[in-house]
Amino acid sequence: MGIEGSFWRAIAVYRVASLGYAALLLAGAGGYQRPVAGWLVLGVMTVWTAATTVAYSTARSRPLLVLDVLVTLGCMLASPYVQGPDAGPAGVMPVTATWIGGPVLAWAVYGGRRAGGVAAVVLSLGDLWLRGLHGFDLSVPVNGAVLLILAGTVVGHVARLTKQAEERLQRAVEIEAAGRERERLARGIHDSVLQVLALVQRRGLEIGGEAVELGRLAGEQEAALREMIRSGPAMAEQDGAGLVDVGARLRRYTTATVTVSTPATPLPLPAGQAHEVVAAVGAALDNVRRHCGEDARAWVFAENDDVSMTVTVRDEGPGIPAGRLPEAEAEGRLGIAQSIRGRIAGLGGTAGFTSVPGQGTEVELIIPVPARPAAHEQTRTA
Repeated sequence: MGIEGSFWRAIAVYRVASLGYAALLLAGAGGYQRPVAGWLVLGVMTVWTAATTVAYSTARSRPLLVLDVLVTLGCMLASPYVQGPDAGPAGVMPVTATWIGGPVLAWAVYGGRRAGGVAAVVLSLGDLWLRGLHGFDLSVPVNGAVLLILAGTVVGHVARLTKQAEERLQRAVEIEAAGRERERLARGIHDSVLQVLALVQRRGLEIGGEAVELGRLAGEQEAALREMIRSGPAMAEQDGAGLVDVGARLRRYTTATVTVSTPATPLPLPAGQAHEVVAAVGAALDNVRRHCGEDARAWVFAENDDVSMTVTVRDEGPGIPAGRLPEAEAEGRLGIAQSIRGRIAGLGGTAGFTSVPGQGTEVELIIPVPARPAAHEQTRTA
């Protein structure tokens, strides 16, 4: 991703700059007690800086990041041999200097603030052990450790927020592009297909006979096509659950005899649950056509109160005789028991049937809505 690539390029620049700072310290100290070993360690740091710059630009894996920390620890722990045993207790900065911040920043960008904080703690403990814990002022190394940990957590948090913002922006761009394309197609369909279907419906009713059925079918397809054009694609969010707008899926059932009413705002459910709810509504509408006739009117209503989602399917048919549902289930007819009640029960919800002879039937589906994380929790890192 573009923004993430910018973070890795910034880390590469930081490594090169901190490597130059380490070289200046080494040169200013005359190579310390063992100049050859000091320049050898700096050579290893140079080679590793070049290697990580190339590697992180193409592949970012956990083993590479672990090796990055180990190489940095190795170079840092070589400081007592290069500088002499008294350099650490005297508070002299290790040969690696600020170069040890490179792996911390890499872990932070890769895994978030927790990963960056853990990498900072590991390297800070190595630095404190290197300088000794007695006989000198700990304020300088402790301050350095605190700054390193803060850098790891803050950079990790900012990197994760930035990547989430980029994903949302990309999603918004895709939705906008899809909307423009849908509008373009809608204009073409309105000027051709919808007009033809409307003409077929009108002429079929005028001609009569078998043409009436053809006109009715054309009218249903016209209504369904208009609803498909009006409603956008199902809403899907970039999270672990993959939320889908149930309202958009239900509106696809709209025909000349089926009216679907949903809120203007999305009705989100995880994709698997949304599929089961839509399938249960489809089964209820199939029952309306089977028992009330092809011309029977039906209404679908959906609403969401953030705790549960309620979907109601109502018809104006003859109703269900008392005791008919248990009787049908006993006879092995499990359409309602499995296709409707079974699906909704599997989601932890309930399916209720209210029927008055001669006044139609109402099917009420109540589905619990999973709690959505709050805004601050959505930005939590692993």
